[in-house]
Amino acid sequence: MLFPNRYSGRVRWSSAVLLVPVLVIASNGFSAEPEPSWVGEYANKNFLNGQAVFHLSIEQSGDAIEVSFDAAYNDGHGAAPDGQGEAKITGNNTLEFKWEDSFNNSGTGRITRAGRAIIVSMKTTRVVEPRCLAFYGNKMRLKRLK
Repeated sequence: MLFPNRYSGRVRWSSAVLLVPVLVIASNGFSAEPEPSWVGEYANKNFLNGQAVFHLSIEQSGDAIEVSFDAAYNDGHGAAPDGQGEAKITGNNTLEFKWEDSFNNSGTGRITRAGRAIIVSMKTTRVVEPRCLAFYGNKMRLKRLK
């Protein structure tokens, strides 16, 4: 006989019935949240102590991620570079990219998340036009545009 008495048969069946919903609820509570998208427009409109604007855009198509940027002084003097490069996700909340600007300067960059903003660090590896160097620095905070 499978169940020696009615009581033990009911206990086993009711325990199994209660266990299934508990497992379903527990597994839903541990599901991984999708990582927030990098895609968007970011800017610092008070760049270089309010003298300039720096704008950066991140676009993604499939696995391909592209970073593009432009910068200019508010009064129009000096160089106003724009550039772009391919990026890749290199760690938790980190993008790394190589870039070249419209003056043939080039370098590497790193972007990390900071809430709704990003922190951008750009290192120049080839300088053709030194007037652009003021726009490329470490730990530049850019806010996400709406």
